[in-house]
Amino acid sequence: MEISVVIPLYNEEESLPELVAWITRVMQANGYAHEIILVDDGSSDRSWEVIEALAAGNPAIRGIKFRRNYGKSAALHRGFEKAGGEVVITMDADLQDSPDEIPALYRMISEEGYDLVSGWKKKRHDPPSKTLPTKLFNAAARRFSGLKLHDFNCGLKAYKKAVVKNIEVYGEMHRYIPILARQAGFTRVGERVVAHQARVYGSSKFGLNRFINGFLDLLTVTFITRFSKKPMHLFGAIGTLLFTAGFSAAAWIGVEKWMAVARGVKAPLVASNPYFYIALTCMILGTQLFLAGFLAELVSRNASDRNSYHVEKEI
Repeated sequence: MEISVVIPLYNEEESLPELVAWITRVMQANGYAHEIILVDDGSSDRSWEVIEALAAGNPAIRGIKFRRNYGKSAALHRGFEKAGGEVVITMDADLQDSPDEIPALYRMISEEGYDLVSGWKKKRHDPPSKTLPTKLFNAAARRFSGLKLHDFNCGLKAYKKAVVKNIEVYGEMHRYIPILARQAGFTRVGERVVAHQARVYGSSKFGLNRFINGFLDLLTVTFITRFSKKPMHLFGAIGTLLFTAGFSAAAWIGVEKWMAVARGVKAPLVASNPYFYIALTCMILGTQLFLAGFLAELVSRNASDRNSYHVEKEI
C-alpha cells in the first residue's frame, strides 16, 4: 500500500462525507493504493454513524472510535499504529486542509527522500486573535528546538512509514512531532507551503488555553530531547552556578567583616546583613538542584533503554 491517510476528528459529522469524497477523488486520479483511517476521538455528535455509513460503501475506509475524548495526540498515535502505507499523511477533518496537496507531499517523501514534510499555511483564513498567537508560538518553538519550520502545528503532514512506527505521540505532543522525529534520528525534515481553506462547518475545537499548554509542552519536549538521558547536565549546571554565586557572596561578606575587625572598626553582625541570607538561600538551592540532578542521573542510568534506540536496518 502506498498511502495511509490518518484523520483525527471530534464532532465533524457535517464535513466527513465531503472530505472522504475529496480524498477518494485525489487518490483515484493519481492511481494510489490507499487507506483512510478515521479516528473518532469520543465525538458527541453523529460522527461515528457517518463513519460507519462511509465505510460500508468504501473498503479503503477504516474507523476507530474512542470511548471518550482523549485528545489529538492519542488519536494520531492510534492511527499511526494501524497505518500500513509506505507514506502516512495526516490532516484535520474540518476541510481546512486540502487533499489536493497529497500528491506533492507523497512525492517529497517517496522521490525526494524526506523523512517528514510539514505543511506551512502561509496564508491563513483565521482571525488575528488566532493567527498572532500562532506566530508567537511558532517563533518560540523555532528558538527552543533549533528546527527551522514556520508552522509546527499544521495538521497536514507527510511521514515515511518508519517515522510513525518509531515515535510515541502522547499528551499534547502532536504539535512537536517534527522535534520528536528528529530526536529519533529522522533528520531529513522538510516543509511545503499548503493551501488553507476557510472553515465551512462547525467551530474550532481549540481555545486560547492551547497556547498556554503549547508553551508548557514546548518546555517539556525541549527538556526531553536535550536532557532526558543526561539530567545532570541541566540540574547540575544550574545548581553549581547557584552554589558558586552564593558561596562567593558569603565569602565576600566574611572578608568584609574580617577587614573591619582587622582595622579595629566595629562592624555589624554578618547575620544582620540581608545579602547573607540571599547567599545562604542560593547555596541551599544550588545543593538541592545538584542532588536532584545526581539522583535523576542514577535513575536514568538504571532505567531500561530498550525503547530509546531506533534500529534503522538489520541483516
